[in-house]
Amino acid sequence: MKISTKGRYALRFLLDLAAHKDDGFIALRDVAERQHISKKYLEQIIPVLNRAEILRANRGYQGGYKLTYPPDQYTVGNILRLTEGSLAPVACLNNSPVQCERSAECITLPVWQGLYKAITDYLDGITLQDILDNAREAEVDNYVI
Repeated sequence: MKISTKGRYALRFLLDLAAHKDDGFIALRDVAERQHISKKYLEQIIPVLNRAEILRANRGYQGGYKLTYPPDQYTVGNILRLTEGSLAPVACLNNSPVQCERSAECITLPVWQGLYKAITDYLDGITLQDILDNAREAEVDNYVI
């Protein structure tokens, strides 16, 4: 499984909004500048996030974007599912129950199911707030005398 630029940039965009949640609505150009992401590329990602109602938008002066919910309610897994689609490592796991005609005799199916469970458990266990907290801890631990 490979996460596309769309998924990575969506995560960075939402993390930036989370880090600046107390600043009100954040202009897209500010996020693009801080994250070194093309504003045009972010404009392509925003409709996906808007449809999922995880962003609030405000137009005009003082306009921009902010998170709908607190950062601890957004998991990396949910964000990547929105932008990437399924996180399944093989196509046969895209449906539940597995609809592959070979699933009954497929000896590798448990391997893929285990990998899929590990991926989803891991990514669904990390929130935006967790990432911000880890980054703050790393900054505190990274001092020079």
